[in-house]
Amino acid sequence: MSIATPSRVLEWDALANTKGIGKVIIKPESPDLIEGIRIHPFPLFPDDRGYFLEVLRVGEGMPAGFPTTSTQVSAALSYPGTIKAFHYHRHQTDLWVPVQGMLQVGLVDLRPDSATYGERNTLYVGHLRHWQILIPPGVAHGYKVIGENAAMLVYVTDRHYNPADEGRIAHDHSGLNYDWELQHK
Repeated sequence: MSIATPSRVLEWDALANTKGIGKVIIKPESPDLIEGIRIHPFPLFPDDRGYFLEVLRVGEGMPAGFPTTSTQVSAALSYPGTIKAFHYHRHQTDLWVPVQGMLQVGLVDLRPDSATYGERNTLYVGHLRHWQILIPPGVAHGYKVIGENAAMLVYVTDRHYNPADEGRIAHDHSGLNYDWELQHK
């Protein structure tokens, strides 16, 4: 699979000239989703003690094809205002499950052979929108913690972490021109 490197990202005239967040996704079956991105709502079971949720069931749902010998489950706690963006994988598929707080998730398609190459999506997910997000290789992804509380992201990957599989692009890279600022000023 071909992936645009940070230097090739600068060639995206349409993106470079228009700062923004791309298409905001408000439903899992949106026709505006970047090719290969999948979203599935997950149930959350609150009671007077807190809440319970399932991150995954091995062999079922969106990560059904993840191999049991290399699947990895990790978590990241991030404080309000933190931006962790952007990175992409050449081979790894991610399943993101925001379990606490709220995230503004930014996605950019870096695959020149994709029908949605160069497109950006934004999803607002977390305690107000319980969505799992499947992110295929070649799609740059990152997030900003929004609101006044820390956020916890649990992520499941179809292979063990390999630094050689990961590429990074600065959150403010001029070729992506993603706007992390408050949109409704």
